[in-house]
Amino acid sequence: MPNLESIENKMPVAPLKIVALPSAEKMGRRINDYVVDYRKQINSKIKNDPAFEGYIESSYLLPINVPRFGSGESKAELLESVRGKDLFLLVDVVNNSISYDLNGYKHYMSPDDHYQDLKRVIAACNGKAKRINVIMPFMYESRQHRRTLRESLDCAFMLQELKDYGVDNFVTFDAHDPRVANATPLNGFDNFMPQYQFIKSLLNNENDLIIDKEHLIVISPDEGALDRAIYFASVLGVNTGMFYKRRDYTKIVNGKNPIVAHEFLGDDLEGKDVIIIDDMIASGGSMIDTAKQLKAMKAKHVFICSSFGLFTEGFSKFDEAYERGDFDKIITTNLTALPPEIYNRPYFIEADLYKFIASIIDFMNHDASMSNILTPAEKMREFLDEYNAREKSN
Repeated sequence: MPNLESIENKMPVAPLKIVALPSAEKMGRRINDYVVDYRKQINSKIKNDPAFEGYIESSYLLPINVPRFGSGESKAELLESVRGKDLFLLVDVVNNSISYDLNGYKHYMSPDDHYQDLKRVIAACNGKAKRINVIMPFMYESRQHRRTLRESLDCAFMLQELKDYGVDNFVTFDAHDPRVANATPLNGFDNFMPQYQFIKSLLNNENDLIIDKEHLIVISPDEGALDRAIYFASVLGVNTGMFYKRRDYTKIVNGKNPIVAHEFLGDDLEGKDVIIIDDMIASGGSMIDTAKQLKAMKAKHVFICSSFGLFTEGFSKFDEAYERGDFDKIITTNLTALPPEIYNRPYFIEADLYKFIASIIDFMNHDASMSNILTPAEKMREFLDEYNAREKSN
């Protein structure tokens, strides 16, 4: 639960409403339940002031409809007024489980379709909302965040487009490269990291880990994820290492240069537990190859932590790698829709972020400083102290 004392005497910006697009309906329901619970517990004069009627509600979800015509075109309908509301729009652009019929064929919605629906909902507000905030856990086109040669800058263009649509704040998680926020320097841009949820989920499922430099190391699978690994390792008080991807720049396969080999830079791993941390698992080939090499270097346990489990090529290669003993667990968040079959895998651990998002919404609605939500470093140290005390007593 967030530190509610810091918002008890703050006035909200406007009445709160949460809009969950079809791609994020499950997420929206869970987050709404947490927000309802927070506001029932709050001890504030505001909730008893007639001027703030509606501060405490049984639901903050605003119903919408996004029907699709037979031609494949679509529109957005708001089923309640948004005049003067503080809107929080939730969208999961990588949810590929939603389909629609077109010319007798079933089509599954792509990230482009989800992003277009987001713009439709914003347009349906017709400028009547007090403020519009977009929560997009996986940032649309975040993998195309920079230009090399003659390429589009899709992610930067998306942020500029939402600014022009009237979006005041943009919230995302573990952005592939948060520097893309420079595209809209005067707009709100918040990038949150799930490291606390990673370590909490891992230690709640593993009872025999020793968190120190002699027994644990955090590994970055490539140079792009090194900042994440360094932060994670520094909070845990352990060392870090990195794999360098040696690529063949004379070829392009599936839009990228193929990886020739992974070269490791770091300490001796024999007998140590290893945590690999990265922002996403796409096909998973690179991650599995990294884990396999770590086990070949005599690592004791290998735990894979990834903010987004996309699993674009299914689970067969992960199942085979687990059977071979290449890794022990995969911890990924519920920030994006996960395939139902993943919950049957013995190696899967879910890191729940819904309560954290509810805290973010509540604080932003009161225009309270986000530092009032306990920083991950403080929360991680508190949890580690509890874990170590529990292990000593056992």
